[in-house]
Amino acid sequence: MRRDDSRDWMWSEAVALIARAEQLQGSFFRPRQASRQAVWEPPADVLELESEVLILMALPGVDADQVETAVDDGALVVVGRRILPPELQMAVIHRLELPQGRFERRLPLPPGRYSNVRRSVANGCLIVSLQKSL
Repeated sequence: MRRDDSRDWMWSEAVALIARAEQLQGSFFRPRQASRQAVWEPPADVLELESEVLILMALPGVDADQVETAVDDGALVVVGRRILPPELQMAVIHRLELPQGRFERRLPLPPGRYSNVRRSVANGCLIVSLQKSL
């Protein structure tokens, strides 16, 4: 392989990786159709501890009391709405990257039974705690 060929190959691989990263980043907030309303899915982490499962969901500006959660067929379903605060609704928007509107996320849970669903907010994340039942 000539030196120019290897440089071209490396460049094309780098471009492909950047394109893939942009695609993955865009998929975090991918809109989809459900119930005739635009829906977006916030990114989430699912962590299992000895006595509970914790779900951390990136939802800056969303109050835990405004979010519905339910365990359904082995998955946690989180539904809510992110809206601009009233004082910003008349603002001139120069950039709006945080998704607005109705969101819904269905996350498969580790096998088991759960009780005592608790919700809280910390550092822009919704934290859902599911106590494991014996």
